[in-house]
Amino acid sequence: MSVDNRVRKSGNIASREFAIQFAPPTYLSQPTVGIDIAASGVKAVKLVEKMHGLELDYYTEEKFPASSVPGISPDEQPEVGPMLAKLAKERRIHTANVALPEARGYLFEAAVDGENMTEWSTGIEQHLDECVPLPPADVAFDAVPFLKEGTKTHMIGLGCARRLVDDTISRFSSAGISVRSLESELFALPRALLARGDKETVLIVDIGKMSTKLLIVSNRLPRLATTLDVGGHAFTLAIQKYFGVTEDEARQVKSEQGLVAGTNSGEYIAAMLSTVSVIRDELLRRIDYWDMHKATTPGYESISRTILVGRNANLRGLPEYLETALKMPVELGDVFVNFAPRADWVPSIDYLDSLGFGTAIGLALRNYM
Repeated sequence: MSVDNRVRKSGNIASREFAIQFAPPTYLSQPTVGIDIAASGVKAVKLVEKMHGLELDYYTEEKFPASSVPGISPDEQPEVGPMLAKLAKERRIHTANVALPEARGYLFEAAVDGENMTEWSTGIEQHLDECVPLPPADVAFDAVPFLKEGTKTHMIGLGCARRLVDDTISRFSSAGISVRSLESELFALPRALLARGDKETVLIVDIGKMSTKLLIVSNRLPRLATTLDVGGHAFTLAIQKYFGVTEDEARQVKSEQGLVAGTNSGEYIAAMLSTVSVIRDELLRRIDYWDMHKATTPGYESISRTILVGRNANLRGLPEYLETALKMPVELGDVFVNFAPRADWVPSIDYLDSLGFGTAIGLALRNYM
């Protein structure tokens, strides 16, 4: 590094320290919050930048009532508007990075000509009907470059109905929140779980209450995604049926025993495995599909590990069970991998609870990464 570069770098560091130490008041800086409308309710996260790195300023969740309308997307629940308005008022939220639901978007890949974003977007528009099964005039999309192959640039993008974008912006605006950015949870979640600059290919398994999302990621970008209609609640139901207990009692058993065998627990384990095997089999199918492309297609690298996330990912014995079945390392995720070192701060949220805030944290990280 030359002397000039050293001076220039020192100046940049000094400017950053000045900005942190003498940051404008919150009412002037308009801090951005990450908001995820998930199956359980509306989750919001705000970060704060300190000298030693990022910390969690606050996290909060407004849960849907039991009377929520079954069978419709969480963002369409009638309670969403009042819940957003309540968050905006209580937390003084003015702007937000917002997640579009994975189930209502279309992840695509396209190889196009061009040297910049304008030219790449034009190339995608010309073949949009091949990427998104909606009339091109009704589609809103965004894409990022992934790989250069000769004269072609391989793009990874997401398309959705333009009406969904308009409705989302309108819903947040009615609650007094300005939408700074809209992106799929498929892009936000890897940002939270993988360190800046991480280029490995990983399998992310997000286990929610009613569903499980499977996501293969390369260079922190989504490549393959699917959603299963089975989640942590299925384990609870299996325990209720086996023991004949209430739902609360079943959740307690699930928390204490998980998949760990105990004395005379053969039938209990069999009941649990009947559910977890659905997830296992789909994981194996997706890995086989990926490996078939890996042998012949550039940009397909071997999956190095599996990361479990979501509030229902903490089932005892689940990482060990999947590790044996998938024949690769399986671990619980760390949604604070891009935050300040733990020696400098301790998250205010319980670790297991934090696994349910991955998407909201990834959205908030967008401003810093």
